[in-house]
Amino acid sequence: MADLNQPTVENLAIIIEGIKAKLNMANTAVMRPEDFDLVHYEDLLYLYNMVQKKAAFGINEMTAIVEELGAMRKQS
Repeated sequence: MADLNQPTVENLAIIIEGIKAKLNMANTAVMRPEDFDLVHYEDLLYLYNMVQKKAAFGINEMTAIVEELGAMRKQS
């Protein structure tokens, strides 16, 4: 198991993939690890830990999480 407290590109990928898996996101192409910067690593790690602790998500929670992730994506 990786030490996710270290902000590395590899850990960022683990976090993003973990969030996608837990949320059962249908359109996972919209959320790729390379779309995120290490600047947001602590926020992403917090979101990851929160998501991993919950058994299920309501539609409002899902929407809030996806919006939060969208706000952290790199601006193209």
